[in-house]
Amino acid sequence: MSLNEYKQQIRAFYDARTSYDNDFTYRRALPLIELAQLQSGQQILDLATGTAIIAIAAAEIVGSQGQVIGVDFSPGMLAQARRKIAAARLQNLELREADVETITFEDQSFDSIFCATAIVLLGDIPAAFRNWYRWLKPGGILAFSCWSMTSFFTPIIIKVCAKYGFELPNLHEPLGSKEKCYTLLQEVGFQDIEIQTEQFGSYLSLEDAQNFWQGLWLSANGHPLLHLSTEQIEQLKAQFRADIATLATDKGVWQEKTTFFVTGKKL
Repeated sequence: MSLNEYKQQIRAFYDARTSYDNDFTYRRALPLIELAQLQSGQQILDLATGTAIIAIAAAEIVGSQGQVIGVDFSPGMLAQARRKIAAARLQNLELREADVETITFEDQSFDSIFCATAIVLLGDIPAAFRNWYRWLKPGGILAFSCWSMTSFFTPIIIKVCAKYGFELPNLHEPLGSKEKCYTLLQEVGFQDIEIQTEQFGSYLSLEDAQNFWQGLWLSANGHPLLHLSTEQIEQLKAQFRADIATLATDKGVWQEKTTFFVTGKKL
């Protein structure tokens, strides 16, 4: 598996997340299972499966007559997934270490395809949707989740970088609104599109809010921060902390985490 510099950066980021599973991770993933209305015996694909939160839940529903395939290019994530699958004694769940943008499957192979919060990391989202549409059986469901453009202090980070002459692309922009999600699915051919919104935001302590951004940014189109010096990154982080301080209230600093849960059907 050959990965470009950007995807190597993503893989390293997720390989390092040894404590990935937590209550928030499950809360933002498992609603997709309910929306897809899985049934016994179905064939399921979970893309960017991570620690297999969705894949395991799906495997338990489709049962021994069904099959689930989970795909991810992070060996660190997959190692955690394998331990969980072994503990659950599941025999109908296969993991594949591969790039979700280059792996291929036969047309009309799956009853449902999932991708939780990872689509914005892809290099060509419309192309991915077209592939997934082909892989679905007639009547099949695509279920994914994504964040709003204003989640995770993103506007503040972009504003800070712009102040110092760095134009930072908004990672969440391609799917950052209900309208954008709907339009992209509709253009590929999906119908019966439904979008639910959930707010997972919370108040952070000033210290936690100021330490949220450490100068890392992921973007398939490249970004100007990747090769900055340590001193330059520290300057940006200092400005970010100063801007965050202006948002402090008695409750702390509000961090938005608006999540869209999206489904579309191939008729």
